Amino acid sequence: MLNSYFTLINLGIILFSCSDYKANSNKIEHNKILEMDTITFGAGCFWCVEAIFQDLKGVERVASGYSGGTSKNPTYKDVCTGTTGHAEVCQIVYNPEVISLPKLLEVFWQVHDPTTLNRQGGDVGTQYRSAIFYHTLAQKNVAVEYLTKLNEAKVFESPIVTEITPFTNFYAAEKYHQDYFNLNGENPYCSTVIRPKLDKFKKVFAELLK
Repeated sequence: MLNSYFTLINLGIILFSCSDYKANSNKIEHNKILEMDTITFGAGCFWCVEAIFQDLKGVERVASGYSGGTSKNPTYKDVCTGTTGHAEVCQIVYNPEVISLPKLLEVFWQVHDPTTLNRQGGDVGTQYRSAIFYHTLAQKNVAVEYLTKLNEAKVFESPIVTEITPFTNFYAAEKYHQDYFNLNGENPYCSTVIRPKLDKFKKVFAELLK
């Protein structure tokens, strides 16, 4: 994934600057001062996603949960069956004056494999699908344009299969899933899977860290 990141930078296709996005958003908001915004990402196991986005400047809150399904109030056990339609997600509340949506998308697409359908490594099932649940039309437009440019530039060896769909629901995961890495850093999954991924992320995105 690091190679893909440097390829993306070298191709110069990150065309959405923080100022550009804020200008467009301000226009949509009739020039009101922006406060917090929310976006919901699915990128495999939410423990990994949460640990990464918590470290970004401008991100005020990250909550792990379930989105995109049809059943109400699903439990972790329900979602793990792959029959509820929900994806494991992190809902991210951020300050667009500090970190832009394009920058969040850049991180999103580089910290998981967006080319594998319903799978992230050994985690298999629709609950692990790559997904962006947009909360506004502006978010949708930016995400779709960004994905299109990544595919056109062939940044990844295979086409991106990230689902971009409107946000409809979010059910917070059980309490023991929240802030998981910080509270359970020494358990085997955290030390062998999350920590190496987090260390790699911190090297590449050092300028974005709190």
